[in-house]
Amino acid sequence: MKLVLMGTNDFVVPIFDNLSRKHDIIAVFTRAPKPMGRKHLLTPSPVQIWAQSRGLGVRTSIKDFDFLIEKPDLIIVISYGVILRDNVLNAAPCLNIHPSALPKYRGPSPIKTAILNGDRDIDVCLMKMTADLDAGDVLLRKNILIGENDNNSDMEAKVSKAAIEILNEYMENPTRYNPIPQTGDVSYTHKFTGDDEFIDWKKTPQQIHNQIRALGCGRTKINGVDVKILDTQIENGDLKIKKIQPAGKTPMDWKSFVNGLHGGEIKYGE
Repeated sequence: MKLVLMGTNDFVVPIFDNLSRKHDIIAVFTRAPKPMGRKHLLTPSPVQIWAQSRGLGVRTSIKDFDFLIEKPDLIIVISYGVILRDNVLNAAPCLNIHPSALPKYRGPSPIKTAILNGDRDIDVCLMKMTADLDAGDVLLRKNILIGENDNNSDMEAKVSKAAIEILNEYMENPTRYNPIPQTGDVSYTHKFTGDDEFIDWKKTPQQIHNQIRALGCGRTKINGVDVKILDTQIENGDLKIKKIQPAGKTPMDWKSFVNGLHGGEIKYGE
């Protein structure tokens, strides 16, 4: 099949790479390079880096879609982050991989939201795209478990693997699968910011653990020191900190941090 691929984030790369080995990729669309790091250097997306390494044509503006010479059989969209208009949606069937039990967790952050809420599993859905956000009919679903210590990166890897399996199954015989309308209660996710990382120590240990797993860190003060808590576990109902990063320092294990406090009571959030 002739495919147009649209995506941005790193967990998309294995999925697109698998498709590129079996199909003709007409073009790859991704987000434009963004300033990164302290020097704010323009950095291409992981999908752009991958596509260029494979010698595939890369477009960083959706406005370029109308200039494609060849017509695709399918458009595959995964974690692209750009709203598609009718000129794209009507050009060919547009399929999207969305990692939630649709219509639950529509929107930009379904994996993080599921972890934050303490969910034990998610669905990876292959759906037909429509003008409405994540509202299209579902062609295939695959359920995957969320381990008690799985973080966002862990779950992205699981989603990537499941998406490869789903797309391989679908592409073997697309006519075999009937679109199923979404039913049930609809909920939406939002984009998380740095403010969401601050820890409220009035929450339960499990809620704090979920927050750190979902967002990659939890920000707080410990004995007056600004820190990022990077890794935790729940042991016998208590929160155990495994890795921490004091402001201006490299990450370290919890024991090394506590040794640097030179004794005394540990005060969280102060």
